[in-house]
This record gives sequence, C-alpha cells and structure tokens, in this order.
Amino acid sequence: MDYIQAILIAIIEGLTEYLPVSSTAHMIFTSSFFGIQEDDFVKLFQVSIQFGAILAVVVLYWRKFFDFSKLSFYLKLACAVIPALVLGKLFDDKIEAVLGNPIPIAIVLILGGIVLLFIDGRFNHPTVAHEEDITVKKAVTIGFWQCLAMMPGTSRSAASIIGGMQQGLTRETAAEFSFFLAVPTMLAVTTYSLFLKTYEASQLKGYELLTQSSDNLKLFVVGNIVAFIVAVIAIKFFIGIIKKYGFKPWGYYRIIAGVALLIYFSLNR
Repeated sequence: MDYIQAILIAIIEGLTEYLPVSSTAHMIFTSSFFGIQEDDFVKLFQVSIQFGAILAVVVLYWRKFFDFSKLSFYLKLACAVIPALVLGKLFDDKIEAVLGNPIPIAIVLILGGIVLLFIDGRFNHPTVAHEEDITVKKAVTIGFWQCLAMMPGTSRSAASIIGGMQQGLTRETAAEFSFFLAVPTMLAVTTYSLFLKTYEASQLKGYELLTQSSDNLKLFVVGNIVAFIVAVIAIKFFIGIIKKYGFKPWGYYRIIAGVALLIYFSLNR
C-alpha cells in the first residue's frame, strides 16, 4: 500500500463511518477496485484508522464527553457496548470469512437500502428527544441492534440509529447516540486489532505490524489524520441531511451502489 492508496481508504472511512452506508463495505470495494493487495497490514489499516474517526466525535461533542458530572452518560455507553464486545469476540472468525467475499456484502448493501426507504414511516412517533431521557434498558437494546452490523454491509451507524428510533428516539437523538456509542465500540475494536489479535498470514500482533517498518507507522498516522478531518465534515453533513430529508436519500444510495457493485463483482469474478 502506498500513500495515495492509504489516503483514499482513509477518505472513504471518514466519509462513511457515521453514515448509514457501511464503511467496511466501501473500504473493501475501494481496495478491490484499485487493486490494493489485501495483506495483513491492509486489514489492520482498515480497522485502525477508525481511531481517527473516533476522535472526530470526541472533538465535536467534547462538552458531552468530558462532562464528568453526568456519570449516567458513561454508564449508558458502557452498558450499550457490552453486546458488541461479547458477540464480536464470539463471531470474529465468521466475520473475517465473510469479508473475503464481496458478493454477499453487495446484496446486504441493497437490502439495507430497501429497509432505509421505509424507516421514517415506520418509527414516526418519537417520545425521546434528549440523550438524558434514554434509559439504561433502551441503551442496551440499541447496543443489541448495533450488533446487526457484524454482518459486513449492514452499517453500524444504520443499525444503531434504527435501534434508537425503534426505542422511541427522534432521528437526531438516535443519530447522536449512535455517534456516542461508536466511540467505545470502535475504541474496543481498534485496541483489540492492535494489541490482542494475531494476524493469520504473518502471525504478528497489530502493533508489531505497525512497527515492522517506518512506512507502516507513517501510513497509520497519515490515515488517521485524514480519517479524522473527513469524519468531522461527514458528521456535520449527515446531521443536516437527516434532519431535513430522513433516511430515504441514503436508502436510494445504498440500492444504487449495491446493484452497481453486484454487477461489477459478478462480471469480474
């Protein structure tokens, strides 16, 4: 992987991590389209640049994240992330197997788009307009909804936002709680990938792959900086769109993108 490829993937990550379109699917498709070799470092890079996206949320919502007088906020996030930590560890190998086949991911992208076309009409009587009114029970339920994103192509953002709306949250509140929940979720995934996971081909831990060469470490730093900058812009953009238009634009996008990718990968198998 060279610097242009790393920046390209980081832009895709920053744009799509908080949008209901599946960042994992977009990074896989981008790597395949541009012929980026899927070695251990590329796999690590695609996960580790989520750290930059995490920082985007923390910076934009720093007042919320560093308001230590409201311990209930941290409690809700801690409870909500538990389902993903447990189920993610249990199904890690199965998730890795699916990541190698873009066809089912494209199909999930289409199916998820169809779901988004009808979400606004399905959950149109919200009762929770502020994060403070989200109970621990609702937070845990949203956490289980987030686990649907373990199927690549589903979108962590879409799953948790839909889960929030199903629990009575307004679109904006559900989106913001999804952003908040992304921080411990992706921090856990990034930490696991860097310090606990052993990569099959090289039998190295993530941090060993990073320090294997100075180029790897530089790519990691550049990728996270780019992902951070782009994610800041994407979050602000998404909140404005969802307030005004709801989820239909993203549903249409997923369907069009999924069909195009399904055709592309079917013809290039």
